[in-house]
Amino acid sequence: MDLRAPNSKYLIVILSRDRAAWLMKRKDSLVDTVAENLLDRLEDCKKTFPIALCMGGSLEAIRRLLRGRGGIEKLLMMDISCDMVKLCKDAEQQMPNDNIETSYIIGDEEYLPVKENSVDLVISCLGLHWTNDLPGAMIQSRLALKPDGLFLAAILGGETLRELRIACTIAQMEREGGISPRLSPLAQVRDAGNLLTRAGFTLPGVDVDEYTVRYNSALELIEHLRAMGETSALLQRSKVLKKDMALATAAIYESMFAAKDGTIPATFQIIYMTGWREHHSQQKAKKRGSARVSFQDIHKQFSS
Repeated sequence: MDLRAPNSKYLIVILSRDRAAWLMKRKDSLVDTVAENLLDRLEDCKKTFPIALCMGGSLEAIRRLLRGRGGIEKLLMMDISCDMVKLCKDAEQQMPNDNIETSYIIGDEEYLPVKENSVDLVISCLGLHWTNDLPGAMIQSRLALKPDGLFLAAILGGETLRELRIACTIAQMEREGGISPRLSPLAQVRDAGNLLTRAGFTLPGVDVDEYTVRYNSALELIEHLRAMGETSALLQRSKVLKKDMALATAAIYESMFAAKDGTIPATFQIIYMTGWREHHSQQKAKKRGSARVSFQDIHKQFSS
C-alpha cells in the first residue's frame, strides 16, 4: 500500500488511527448508535449479502453489532491502520461471530485491494470523511460491488462540533488576531446526494441525524475525539497548540455553551448514504416527457 510522502495526510491519519486503537473504549455509545442505525438499513432489504466489505472507521462496532443482519457469510474487515486491524482481530477472538468467515486486510479506501464485482455489500461507518478524494473512494466502492450490490456509509457532516469550532475561532481571534484551521473540513448534507450520483450509484438515499453528547469538560471531549481517531489531519494546521490558546478555547466553550449542571454539549451530525450498483431488475425513472399529468394540474387540485 502506498502511504505517500512521510508528511502527507495519510501518515497523519494512520498515526491517528493507531493511537485510537490503543485509546478506544470497548463500547462507545455514540459509535454504537451510529453503527446500529446504519445496520438497521439491512433489515429493510429483502435480499441477502453473502460477501461484505467493511472498511475504515468503526470496524469493531460493525462486527460486534451485525447480529445476523444482511445474511452475511463472509466479512472482509479493512483499515489503513495495522494497529486497528490487530484490535479487531483480538476482539473477534474474544467474541467471534458465529457462521461468519472473517478476514482482515490493511488497505486504503481510495485504492481498494479487492477485485471488481467481488462483494455484495460495502459498509463504511465513520471512515470515508477522512479520504482526500471522497468521490473517487465511492467510485472504488461501486466497482468492488457486484451488480445490485449495496453501498452503506455514515460520515460526519459539516455541522459536527460546531460549538468547538465557534469557541476555537473566537479564541484565535482574541489571542492571535486571525484564524488558522484546526478542525478537518467535512462534507455538507447538500453534497451527499450529488456524491452518490457522481460515483455512479443508482437509487441514492440520504438521511441525516444529529446527536448531542454531553461532557464534563472540553478536555474530556478532546480525549473522546482522540479515542475515536477524529482529531484533525490538516497538513496546514499549526503543529503545536499553545497552552494559553487551549485554555482560552475551553473557557470560551464553557462560558457560551455550558448547561446549569456544568456539562458542555458537542454536536455530531451524521450523514447516512445508501446507493446500489446498477442492475436490470432495479426500478428506473420514466423517460422525460412521459408524464400524463402536469404539476400545475396537481397543484390546482390540492389548492382548491
